[in-house]
Amino acid sequence: MNTIEPPSTFGTSLSTPSLTRFLNRARAAVGVKGAVDVLLSDDPTLRQLNKNFRNKDKPTDVLSFPAPTKFANKHAGDLAISLETAARQAAAHGHPLPDEIKILLLHGLLHLSGEDHETDNGEMAAHEAILRRELRLPATLIERTTASPAKKPSTTTKTPPSTTQKASSGRTSSTTNKQKKTSRRGSR
Repeated sequence: MNTIEPPSTFGTSLSTPSLTRFLNRARAAVGVKGAVDVLLSDDPTLRQLNKNFRNKDKPTDVLSFPAPTKFANKHAGDLAISLETAARQAAAHGHPLPDEIKILLLHGLLHLSGEDHETDNGEMAAHEAILRRELRLPATLIERTTASPAKKPSTTTKTPPSTTQKASSGRTSSTTNKQKKTSRRGSR
């Protein structure tokens, strides 16, 4: 089961059933087998998570927390998205907030699957672009941040490797090849 719970402060502009349907389609497209829980929150919450798990004291748009490998088939991990940052990004790129959330969900799912645009040679960006077209989404995070060389990437999803493998709340060390890259990932 996948869980998405938008806070009541965003009212009717967000449809939980629509976002959940998208999450299921995107999970299948990415190849993530286990369930994914999604926290839709605010900048202060994402800032605190980013600080706690990535040692970055600033808000971010999306953080991914892969589950340990032995649980990944049942529970792939968790995503946290700042609705405040997502709303700003949606306005800046001229599309609705639900589309921005879907972009962030896709990006986070790719990280849950073990991909990492900060350490690969463009593989995640290429995969994300293909999936974006398949899922009919506007430009992906990586495409947006690399389109202008003067711009600094606004979406990053990385965290220092953890030394233990708890029921993960961050993208940090795992044992499979793809999941070795799993570390608490965020953007910025």
